[in-house]
Amino acid sequence: MFAKNQPIASQKTIETIIGPSVKVEGKFKGEGDLVIEGILVGDLQTKNNLKVGQNATVDAHIKANNAFISGKIKGNIIVKGKVEITGTAVILGDIKAQIISIESGALVQGKLNMPVTNISTDPDSVTPEETSAEPIKEEENELDKE
Repeated sequence: MFAKNQPIASQKTIETIIGPSVKVEGKFKGEGDLVIEGILVGDLQTKNNLKVGQNATVDAHIKANNAFISGKIKGNIIVKGKVEITGTAVILGDIKAQIISIESGALVQGKLNMPVTNISTDPDSVTPEETSAEPIKEEENELDKE
């Protein structure tokens, strides 16, 4: 989706750029690709791709087709496709996407939700690989005891 050191998309598909010296407040809704390098506070929705730059700060709930995040986000993120989170990202909120990629060094505090649509509910059709991972029970979670 996004390659490192390359623009999110060609100049023809980027519809909006919020530059490093810009602060936007309120509900933001767009159709095309959106690049944020400044500050956005409120709600954000785009039908296309979102790029949050390394020095950007977003305090908003986000909905997008795909997202590439390098900056700071406080709010929930819902993406139809893929979320790529770089090592410089700080996210305080839940993330829901089909594919979630988190680079080493990133800080994420929230729930990750990757909806599974291919697995049958018929117990006879479940493979051994699908049954090997069991959810962590509250009393078994050692992190809560520290």
